[in-house]
Amino acid sequence: MLDKNGIAKRIAQELHDGYYVNLGIGIPTLVANYVPQEISVDFQSENGVLGMGPFPYEGEEDADIINAGKQTITTLPGASFFDSAMSFSMIRGRHVDLTILGAMEVAQNGDIANWKIPGKMVKGMGGAMDLVASAENIIVAMMHTNRAGASKLLPTCSLPLTGVQCVKKIVTNLAVLEVVPKGFQLLERAPGVSVETIQNATAGKLVIEGEIPEMHIL
Repeated sequence: MLDKNGIAKRIAQELHDGYYVNLGIGIPTLVANYVPQEISVDFQSENGVLGMGPFPYEGEEDADIINAGKQTITTLPGASFFDSAMSFSMIRGRHVDLTILGAMEVAQNGDIANWKIPGKMVKGMGGAMDLVASAENIIVAMMHTNRAGASKLLPTCSLPLTGVQCVKKIVTNLAVLEVVPKGFQLLERAPGVSVETIQNATAGKLVIEGEIPEMHIL
């Protein structure tokens, strides 16, 4: 199965030349490290950055240049900085081509829960609700199960929703899945992972059609 960097590498294959892409907190931030050399992508962060690069090497961090998760980042030539009002105008105006988010739960109809666990202190939902309400192309990067081994791909979400019927594709440590009317359609399996393993780890409806290929991680 894949680790977090493996998930990010696979998602990087979904990028296209000229895309404007928003990276959520967690695994999605790693995608900036694996952009194919032959394409140019502009990464946007809702705290007001356009043109994020990969994470800095140790000792080269600039504490004044951070992403929405308060991690130090690098910027590429031509990058720009602006206030939150401008940043959310980009998001709400649907100027972002692809949004990559983490999630605690995803339902088989495309619902997502990624901002709150009842009873735990949170500072707020951040930009998550704006992103899922405005984005037309959302990929979720997540582990297939939680730490207790329970599935995070469910018939319905049990946690408070961030967005309704908005997720298009999911990349986990076990598989690549697409949200279709019938449920989670299995597109690819992680290297060394069987279809049976994925089925056992998926609580929602898993759609399996034909031979399922292994992911090709560059």
